[in-house]
Amino acid sequence: MSWQDLRRLNISLRPFDDPPRSGNTPSPFDAPFGQTLETLARELRMLDGRRIVLQVGYRESDLRVDGMPRANARLLHDAVALSFESKWGPLRYVTNEFVRNPWRRAGGEGWQQNLRAIALAMEALRKVDRYGVSKRGEQYTGWRAIPQTTDPTSGIVTVEDAREFLAQWDGDWKAAARETHPDAGGDTVEFRKVMRAKELIGA
Repeated sequence: MSWQDLRRLNISLRPFDDPPRSGNTPSPFDAPFGQTLETLARELRMLDGRRIVLQVGYRESDLRVDGMPRANARLLHDAVALSFESKWGPLRYVTNEFVRNPWRRAGGEGWQQNLRAIALAMEALRKVDRYGVSKRGEQYTGWRAIPQTTDPTSGIVTVEDAREFLAQWDGDWKAAARETHPDAGGDTVEFRKVMRAKELIGA
């Protein structure tokens, strides 16, 4: 499995700073991760999923500017959180229940098993509609939330916002990019803000 497989589903990776406590349950799943991705893609499509964010056990510094993990990045835990906008509003699913089970045929890392649990939960919730019990997405009520930290550039939405942010570099986005670029020792979040500001001012 390549992280690029997640990108093909338009899923963005973000750090997970405050994971729930691990359930330490050996995974009951045998399916390969490719099957998990197929299930997840179908369920996201059925919910009109967009702005999809997957939080995993990386630190901010472990992620490149394009959102993919660096070559030397190491996961700190197996927790995952999937957040996205849907036809029923913003939804968020979180779990840290499962760990890798070496006795299962397909194996896979703990975070992959937890993502499979989320995909299967989404499938089960959707199937509630089959029996006419829910017609307006009532079964999703308990998952209607998205963390405020999902998008670090969310505070820069207008040209005025962008100019105000870049003012600390006298409006020079190139200087801002040089100073904040992760490869030069800068901060990844600040660099993303610079790139967002650059886009808004049309530079």
